[in-house]
Amino acid sequence: QQGPLPAARVIRILSQVCESLEEAHTYGLVHRDIKPANIHVGKLGLHEDFVKVLDFGLVRSIAGPSEESLTGAAGMTPGTPAYMAPEMAQERTVDGRADLYSLGCVAYYLLTGLLVFEGETPLQTILKHLQQPPEPPSRRTGHTIPAELETLVLACLAKRPGDRPASAAALAAALAGIRT
Repeated sequence: QQGPLPAARVIRILSQVCESLEEAHTYGLVHRDIKPANIHVGKLGLHEDFVKVLDFGLVRSIAGPSEESLTGAAGMTPGTPAYMAPEMAQERTVDGRADLYSLGCVAYYLLTGLLVFEGETPLQTILKHLQQPPEPPSRRTGHTIPAELETLVLACLAKRPGDRPASAAALAAALAGIRT
């Protein structure tokens, strides 16, 4: 609603989402639908930007079968195309790093006010997530983005899960080290 957000605020929001994701991942669960609509940013007492991760409707057990969620139907690709990790679109086994890809898409959106990829159809959007490298967010906004934050966002958007941060806790630690 407010357009691109300042880097310091984005880091605060992302760090709190990482805490929630780390908790879920520790219990062996993958959210599979991280997107702005599922991240509530509110006020708690005198604290601004209190974050809650919502809608665990597509959650899946990491140890469970890759094609079935705990709450969704088998045989359907879950998630929202604009925020979907490549491995989810390919119906491969997913772990917490799929949530980190989606969180990278959220970070990109918060920093630029734009989606990482847009297509005329959901399938075109998914294909771009599978095939195209993302344009660095600093090239798509007039706002200043610290180089370390941009590097971290692009690492989250790596096509291969092994090239992303290893965990939500690792991502949170990297975010904590960024000066704005």
